[in-house]
Amino acid sequence: MSTFPAERTAIVTGAVSERGIGRATVNYLAAQGWNIGIIDLDDALCKSTAKEIAAEYGVQAYGVGANVADEASVRSAIDTLEAELPQIVALANVAGVSSPIGYLELEPAEWNRVLNINLNGVHYATRRVAESMVKNRIGRIVNISSVSAQRGGGTFSKTPYSVAKAGVIGLTRATARELGEYDITVNAISPGPIDTDIMGGTLSQERKDELTKDLVVNRVGSTRDIAAAIAFLISEDSGYISGQTLNVDGGLYMH
Repeated sequence: MSTFPAERTAIVTGAVSERGIGRATVNYLAAQGWNIGIIDLDDALCKSTAKEIAAEYGVQAYGVGANVADEASVRSAIDTLEAELPQIVALANVAGVSSPIGYLELEPAEWNRVLNINLNGVHYATRRVAESMVKNRIGRIVNISSVSAQRGGGTFSKTPYSVAKAGVIGLTRATARELGEYDITVNAISPGPIDTDIMGGTLSQERKDELTKDLVVNRVGSTRDIAAAIAFLISEDSGYISGQTLNVDGGLYMH
């Protein structure tokens, strides 16, 4: 069983939005003693968020602006984080965009935008951190998919989103298979309805009640629910779990 170094870093993409899963994840992991690498679009916001995290939790944190849809930008950002922080042990691919456009109104540019960010972005970040993890022979990668991939939509976002998030599950399984021999695990989390802005803005109580009707628990999810699941899957104790998709969805999709 491979053990983690005493000082370890988790990189989180899409981590600056106050109400987002990425930001909740960064807070949760920093509270557990992880050093934090932040990647998001706005470099200044990444740096200020990292400063806040370091001050609040007493860990090392560093932020770099990058567009996950641009491979050179992602590689450069991770190079910088690796130079500034302790060994990269974990990556949480959280960055993503929603897309509520109906299939018959869908333009090629929207299709490409959603797949480039939600699927290619996961690949680009994974591909780069895998190089370092293989060298160190330890790693944990967690990708955010969606119940939308498993149910064919039926959520706020429609076809290109579902396709990209289904691709994330395929990418998770294939990379888990290829990277396993280096003691790297790769898993996906499939959230159900979570109260974030990706659901089309802050959810009203009425909308929450409507969404809860489909669940077996009596509330929609919080960003902390997902952060806790990410923390579990990147923990030292989760080394025998790989290639899996963990649904954190209030029982919306049972499989």
